[in-house]
Amino acid sequence: MIKIKIYNQKGVEVGEKVLNEKVFGLKPQPVLVEQAVAAERANARQVLAHTKTKGEVRGGGRKPWKQKGTGRARQGSIRAPQWRGGGVVFGPRKDRNYAVKINKKMKRLALLMALSDKAANNRLVVLDNLEVSGKTKEWKSLSQNLWKAVAPTLKQEPTTLIIAPAVSLSLRRAIQNVPRVTALRSDSLNVSSVLKHAFALTTVTGLDSLEHWLSENKKS
Repeated sequence: MIKIKIYNQKGVEVGEKVLNEKVFGLKPQPVLVEQAVAAERANARQVLAHTKTKGEVRGGGRKPWKQKGTGRARQGSIRAPQWRGGGVVFGPRKDRNYAVKINKKMKRLALLMALSDKAANNRLVVLDNLEVSGKTKEWKSLSQNLWKAVAPTLKQEPTTLIIAPAVSLSLRRAIQNVPRVTALRSDSLNVSSVLKHAFALTTVTGLDSLEHWLSENKKS
């Protein structure tokens, strides 16, 4: 049985909750997690670099000089790769595909392992409720109280991933100027985001939503 403490916004412990072992009790497999992260990063990659071949560079339709009799090397076009302003050989192309396929079961297991690791190392923090008016000052006050209770040895606010069933506009406004904090909906969670942040922060409702989504949608 895995239990986790529940705090209020003032950093006071108000109860405990039993976690679903099928979601938060998995033993991590680093190779699988690494494979899932590599696939996510590859699939998110934007291909921007693009060079033109000699057939795509404008100009060069006329032969620069006749084939024989000049004493110079024969040339067919001034847009050949050896000419300044000519095409590029084996250069980067925007039609290159970096996508990596990974099956849904592996992707889901990797996410469960990342969350299980957070829970096992006391880096999953649960609040009874999370309400902010949209002011960064209010978030700072909440954050200071919470981390003073959860991790008193920290010298600054840790990188935090807020997981919620729905990210409200007020919450988004409150954290938009805080560089170390990110908010994601429960059903938009991914392995890279969980691993990139030192702590995961959610509410009792958010935890229930997360457990339901991960247990019901086993193929997602």
